[in-house]
Amino acid sequence: MNVPGCSKKRILEYIAHLIATDVPDIDEDVLFESLVAREKLGSTGFGNGIAIPHCRLIGCTTPISAVLHLETAIDFDAIDGEPVDLLFVLLVPEQATDQHLELLRQIASIFEQDDVRERLRNAATGADLYQTVLAAQL
Repeated sequence: MNVPGCSKKRILEYIAHLIATDVPDIDEDVLFESLVAREKLGSTGFGNGIAIPHCRLIGCTTPISAVLHLETAIDFDAIDGEPVDLLFVLLVPEQATDQHLELLRQIASIFEQDDVRERLRNAATGADLYQTVLAAQL
């Protein structure tokens, strides 16, 4: 909740650190480089203030995700040109192409819902963010 960050690069560094701290098998530098490499292919800024940074990752054995609400919206080169304040991060095993695409489709469909975006933006805690995403999947 209310993650500080002034740029896309700083947010990607934060994500890499956050996940590597929670999942010791993930190398922070490799994750950061993988997220940056994916962004170079095209922004993961989805529109409506949402970004879905994602990548296939060596050493990742199962999908890993995180949801973040930024303290201040930042430029993420989103397709609609709007700044981003909500991020859903997705990491999948390197060989998980079909699974990766299906998960991205599911995430995108959740974030297309106006009420879900509103609840995420009004969440008071990280647990509220998590519960909102879980509830939206049902």
